[in-house]
Amino acid sequence: MKTLRGVIPVVCTTFHEDGSLDLHSQLSLVRHLLEAGADGLALFGMAGEGYTLNEQERRTLLKLIRREVGDGVTLVVAAGHTGLHAAAESCREAQDLGADALMVLPPYLLRTGEDGIFRFYEAVGKAVRIPVLVQDAPLVTQVSMSPDLIARLLREIEGVRYAKIEAPPTAPKISAIATRAPGARLLGGLNGQFLVEEFERGACGVMPSSDMIPHFVRIWRWLEEGRREAAWRLFVHILPLIRYELQPALGVSAAKHNLAARGIIRSPCVRPPTAELDAEGLRELERLRRWVETAWEAAPASEVAPLRHGL
Repeated sequence: MKTLRGVIPVVCTTFHEDGSLDLHSQLSLVRHLLEAGADGLALFGMAGEGYTLNEQERRTLLKLIRREVGDGVTLVVAAGHTGLHAAAESCREAQDLGADALMVLPPYLLRTGEDGIFRFYEAVGKAVRIPVLVQDAPLVTQVSMSPDLIARLLREIEGVRYAKIEAPPTAPKISAIATRAPGARLLGGLNGQFLVEEFERGACGVMPSSDMIPHFVRIWRWLEEGRREAAWRLFVHILPLIRYELQPALGVSAAKHNLAARGIIRSPCVRPPTAELDAEGLRELERLRRWVETAWEAAPASEVAPLRHGL
């Protein structure tokens, strides 16, 4: 089984202006992310508008991207359902189509207690042969999972190998889970807003949006090398845009506009109910984009060249 570690962007799903899939732009984005140094790709997450895709579109995209990247690139696929039987079927299908790991939300429509959540992940873990990543995202699901519960899932269910912690404050929760489940493999989300603190508390990876991956990769590599000051300087420089993209429903539009402005994708189109930035929002974003494009000035002189290559 492949190991999840490092920067694993949540890949934006690309659309034409009429809302249909833009497969040419999708492959262009995938190639850009890998050239930027991504350690894997996450498909159909919240930042990928997976909630707007039908099952056939998900199949088409997963097969296309797996064929493009080959077997050497780790694909984490957001799969599942709020119902157990449908969740198990969805996860098996993603596995059969080429997923290397599955990112699975807890039941969120008819919410259950901790024992029900445990049984849900236990059944999903038994249904597949690849690792399951528990997505702890209460800002979206309104389902709260305690550190005790997540640690129990990681300790006691063989198929559950990872957890993505998106319940603020994330860094203390990572510490709390690690104390209860030594060796737990935990990743950060929420567009990497606390990636430095999460790394220092033992996180093995981060899953941000698609538009600042060259910088996220550089920050992560510097942290791994022990170059904390350089990592902080670059992180603080891009933080205004990270913050801007955390606006509910608007972050996907901002990321797509950034990618389109650089010619990586053809259209910033989003599908409803994802919101589109208004005219003033686009002006705000342009100012932030210009600021982030000067990120090389925040880096040591020896690192200028790598940073000049992308937002």
